[in-house]
Amino acid sequence: MQWIDAPTISRLLDYPSLCTAFAQAHRVPLPVIADLCLEPPGGADRFMLRPAWSERQMVGVKLATEFPGNQHQHPASPSIQGVYVAFDGITGAPIFVADGAALTARKTAADSALGLDLLARQNVRTMLMVGAGDMAGPLIEAFTALRPSLRQVFIWNRTRPRAEKLATDLQIPDVELTVVDDLDAALPAAEVICAATMSDQPLIRGAQVAPGTHVNLVGSWLPHMREADNDVLIRGQLYVDFRPTALASGELQLPLTSGVISFDDISGDLFDLCVSAPPRFTRDQITVFKNAGGAHLDLFTAQLLARRLGVEQAALQVENEST
Repeated sequence: MQWIDAPTISRLLDYPSLCTAFAQAHRVPLPVIADLCLEPPGGADRFMLRPAWSERQMVGVKLATEFPGNQHQHPASPSIQGVYVAFDGITGAPIFVADGAALTARKTAADSALGLDLLARQNVRTMLMVGAGDMAGPLIEAFTALRPSLRQVFIWNRTRPRAEKLATDLQIPDVELTVVDDLDAALPAAEVICAATMSDQPLIRGAQVAPGTHVNLVGSWLPHMREADNDVLIRGQLYVDFRPTALASGELQLPLTSGVISFDDISGDLFDLCVSAPPRFTRDQITVFKNAGGAHLDLFTAQLLARRLGVEQAALQVENEST
């Protein structure tokens, strides 16, 4: 059984190819999926087990820990760590074990990038990244890969040093990364807004969002979390990646419970969007995409990784035989 490390995952899974694979996978029935989450009483740490089974293709399971306090340790370590184990869908034999954090980051960024590709205007040039945590870099890389027109990325974070480090470390050709301190002033200047935070209070105010903006929400996966206020959801055309997981997030659960929005206000998810022509919007229409994830997306990512590994290994074998 093969071990797949983080650099190999990044090398084999470019974002345009992964988004294409995601779109194709959403045109067939949903794999069998389940979730198990263990949480000690009174703590924020979690252990998650996410299996998925695509019949006669692949069985996979992600084993992951989430320890939010890791980012505040000295030295800091990733909040999410784990492994992904893939099995052959015909024989049940184990295929590989992969770095779970790297696979999850790639999957999460591609999930949001597919939402961007389906819902945002083609010629957007400015993006605002709200948050500078572990997912900010992959999201910026994915968005700029799917929208090469992006030339300016603003980065806002509660603590400026972390945003400055991200802007310094992230090198994307022809893209200028600028740290901003005033979030309210940055919001109307962005044609794409992406948030990946652990905030329990709305950061994105709908009154500050310019007409025609695409808002992509990645954090707020727990029932008490919010990244956007009610005005964002009221003004925007709302889509989600997967209804069952999205409805469990605070971003939707709280405004649904309070009656701000209804279930009918969710225009569709990726299974709807990928089987029909992309929706058409007026130039002033705000679009909102809620990324909530799911075990099926980890499986789709692992399936493309297995295909890319097979192609690479076959090419290497041919090269070795010819020398």
